[in-house]
Formats: sequence, structure tokens, C-alpha cells
Amino acid sequence: MELTRKISSVVSPFPGSRTQELLDKRQALVPRGVGNNTPIFVQKAEGSLIYDVDGNVFLDFAGAIGTMNVGHCPPEVVDAVQKQAEQYLHTCFHVAMYEPYLALAEKLAQITPGSFQKKTIFLNSGAEAVENAVKIARKYTGKPGIVSFTRAFHGRTLMGMSLTSKVKPYKFQMGPFAPATYKAPYPNPTARPEGMSEKEYALYCVKQFEDFLYTEVSPEELAAVIMEPVQGEGGFIVPPKEFVKGVYDICQRNNILFIADEIQTGFGRTGHMFASTHFDIEPDLITMSKSIAAGLPISAVTGRAEIMDAPSPGEIGGTYGGSPLGCAAALAVIEKIEREDLVERSRSIGDTIRACLMDLQQSIPLIADVRGLGAMCAVEFIHPDNNEPAKAYVAEVQKGCYEAGVILLSAGVHGNVIRFLTPLVMTDEELAEGLELIREVMLRQYALLRK
Repeated sequence: MELTRKISSVVSPFPGSRTQELLDKRQALVPRGVGNNTPIFVQKAEGSLIYDVDGNVFLDFAGAIGTMNVGHCPPEVVDAVQKQAEQYLHTCFHVAMYEPYLALAEKLAQITPGSFQKKTIFLNSGAEAVENAVKIARKYTGKPGIVSFTRAFHGRTLMGMSLTSKVKPYKFQMGPFAPATYKAPYPNPTARPEGMSEKEYALYCVKQFEDFLYTEVSPEELAAVIMEPVQGEGGFIVPPKEFVKGVYDICQRNNILFIADEIQTGFGRTGHMFASTHFDIEPDLITMSKSIAAGLPISAVTGRAEIMDAPSPGEIGGTYGGSPLGCAAALAVIEKIEREDLVERSRSIGDTIRACLMDLQQSIPLIADVRGLGAMCAVEFIHPDNNEPAKAYVAEVQKGCYEAGVILLSAGVHGNVIRFLTPLVMTDEELAEGLELIREVMLRQYALLRK
């Protein structure tokens, strides 16, 4: 099948000569446990395009796992980082403070959900934000327990793994894990029992959570519940609004803090600046990273001022937390999102992606579900004859797509979900070409599967 290309360009077979040299070096120098989704080495990246060392051009539908909401190397962000680098690179906020830290904290207080006074600590990574949110919640409540959910992902540190639900590849033979962590059932609309309405299912799931507090851990022992408003690694599962609000209300009634893990859902990805807004909740604490700074390593915990003030001086922090370069980049990212209305662009991109996938559903019976909020979209593949996850098909689609010039990621505990995390600056032309290439690859792989 001849693939239609105008923007993407694949001029070298995989792996190309330069890529093979680097793959050999990578094998010699980097542990095999460091996974790689696509066997390419990047020469440069710009907007929604990635250029590799062998002259190939790829449309980026992965966005560095949801990190590039404003695209690769946005000029405004690059300029902000360069100007900051000319002043000072690092002084350690604990040693000599600097204004960009305060400016970003002030901005996050304005744009995060909640009309109450807020304070913010900056760290280095999403997992570190989760670790500190847990520390702050325990310090404020004086209680040890933390509840996460089935299919959750909260990082690869000890606490992150303890809260994460997927065993392989994240937790296998890595234990023992942190104590006083519990996992409650999280709804999966595709598993809704036949004959049960969406609202009935949502209320059923809330009842499951209430029962969990009787059978697994008492509210008197719980410091916080941490929830991804839309599950990321778990398969881009969008929970019913009634479920999220139900759990949130239970937390409020029982002196349990509600932590929204917005690391992948934040900064316009879901069609709101933060996904919590979809569910009409005001989290006590919010963890952020990924697209906050267009790829520079910085993360944040923003929350109610009285909660954030619970730790004493020195109990939270870190040498590189709130890097001046990261703060400068993040301020430029937020300004770009607001100026170009990338939140609205997210909705438009998401509508286009889901329409394409739902149209494909007519030709590919493996497509069991198309879902998402804004430009956080996913398609799940299940063999209709035996209800088995179509993991091998997804792997072949991924391979076929990067060979065609489109970078995609999988997700889900069974690896049978393809997720879409396009930069929100992707043009209509780039989006249309990428979706057409994906469509052609999916149809081709399905035809091969049927032979």
C-alpha cells in the first residue's frame, strides 16, 4: 500500500547507518532496563516534527509522553531560557532565592482549580512531586495511609511504585514497597455490566469505594487519596464525573485530602488547563510536571496554603528543585498556552482524532473503544471473538507507523491501547497527514492479521 506523505519523510531504511552506530553504542553503555519506544536518534525537533540522524522526518503523536503540549523548541520558551541562562543557571533556592520561583508560584496559584489561597513547592520530576505531596499530606493530617487506584501510574520511585498498579514493567521484583499504601477499584466504562446505565455504574463504583473504606482501611488512618483525573499509563481511562465527585465528597467528609495527579493531564491537554475542572472539583493538592516547561525538568505541588505550610523548614525541598531555567521556561509555556488559546485547540484536535478513530471502527472490529478528553485520546483494541487484548496488533501498528513517519505510544495494563499526545500546536495539515498515515497502517495490519 502506497502511503500518502507531504510533511513526514522516510528516506532511510530502519535502522539507518548512523542510527545503527548509535544503537550499538547505546547497547554497550546504557542499561537494557531503560526502555525505548522508537528506535531512532533525534537530530533536531521543532513544533510537531522530529528529525532523526539519518534524515527521516516524523510527525510526533507522542509528545515525549505528553511533555510537549506547546511543541518542540517553541521560540518564546527557547528565548526565555537563553535570557535566564545569561543571568544565572543555579543558586539553589534554599541558599539564594530568585524571583522566577515566586513568579511561577504566583501564576500557578491563579490558574489551578480552587478559589482558596495556595502555595507551591517546585521539584524536579513528576515522581518527586508525588513523593512530596504524600509527605505534605501525612504531615498535615498526622495520618499515614495513602489510597491510589487500580491501573494507576504515579512514578518509578519507591513511593511512586507503591502507588502504581501495573506490575510489569514497573514493579516486578522491585519490592518490598512502601507501607500504608492501598489500591481502590477505579471504574472502567468499557467493563460496565450489561444492562447497567452509565449513571448506575458510576454510583456502583462510588459504593465500591465506600465499601473499600470498611474492608481495607479506615478513614481515620488515611491521609490522602491520589487520583489521576484521566488515567495515563493505565489506558487513558476517563472516569464518570459522578465517581470522581463521589470520591472527592467522601474525602471531604472524612478529613482525607484529595490529591489530583495532573502530571500528564495538565496544561491544556484535556481541553481545560487542568482536567480536574471537567469534574467540578477543587483538589487539596495538585501534582504537575511534563508539559509545564516544554521538556525542561521541573515539577510542582500546588495546594491549599494551610496544608502546604504543615512541614517545617527543611522538611521538603531539594538542591535542584525549582531550577531557574525551568521556572523561566514554565512561565513562557503558560503565557503561550493562554495567548494562543491552546486549550481550545486541544478540544479541536481531540474531536478530529476521535472522529477518525470512530470512522475506522466500522472497518476494524478490533477497535473496542475510542475515548478521551480534549487532545488526550486513546483507542483500545480487543479481539472480538475471545475478548483478548490485541497487544500484538498494537505493537505492529506502532512499528508500521514509525516506519511510515508517525511516532505513537501504547498504554494500558495489557499494552493494547494506542494513546495520542500530539503537541497542541500541531497544524491541521500535520494532523490530517498523520491520521491518514495511521489509518493506512491500521488497515494494512488488520488485513495481514486476517490472512
